[in-house]
Amino acid sequence: MQHFWVVGTDTDVGKTVITTLLMRQLQKHDLQVTPYKPVQTGEVCEDGHCYYYDTAMYEKYSIQSLKQENLNGYSFKEAASPHFAAQLEGQQINVEHLLQQIELLQKTNEVVICEGAGGLFVPLDTYGENTLLDVIVQSKLPVVLVTRTTLGTINHTLLTLEALHARNVEVLGIVFNGDTGSQMEQDNVKTILQHHDLPYATIPKLGDISQIVDYSISHTSLFERLVKYETSIK
Repeated sequence: MQHFWVVGTDTDVGKTVITTLLMRQLQKHDLQVTPYKPVQTGEVCEDGHCYYYDTAMYEKYSIQSLKQENLNGYSFKEAASPHFAAQLEGQQINVEHLLQQIELLQKTNEVVICEGAGGLFVPLDTYGENTLLDVIVQSKLPVVLVTRTTLGTINHTLLTLEALHARNVEVLGIVFNGDTGSQMEQDNVKTILQHHDLPYATIPKLGDISQIVDYSISHTSLFERLVKYETSIK
């Protein structure tokens, strides 16, 4: 069975969009897939209905039926770093609980896609003892890195990859998200790949997440890598 993380160089780089896209693409290959968001923050309330964006998108766009109780570890109302959002509600994030949930999901699904929160060093407790990266390392799962194509992405991406490599976390590939096709963006992607020759996919800037329904990355080296990995694990 193959399981992996979708992590980002920062917040708002499109991790949820990419997690949902990868979920759908792998489901189309007749694999039993569940996404899992260990910690999500920022409750959205519209017309008297409150929800969390990440898990709501999983449920809305999944081709397969998902069990709601398997989608999330902790949800906090404040749109803030997990440690602070938890503190505001008088709670603490139990890393061991998250790891146990991930392990249980691996036993009942062919593919578990764990979506990170923010960047790698987002703290999960007020004491600074645990970060998202600590959970990734302890889970012993590889990652797919989501990054921007815009100005600043070279530095952010290379620093993130360096942190992952320093901790022996396998990187399955990179998703360059939000591309508008500018010459600068093309050079940013080229420069990053010169430093790290990894499988990748470039996703254009989508007007709305609903466009992932008709979007395919089956032709990309990243998806070929994921499918190859699934086949070898099976």
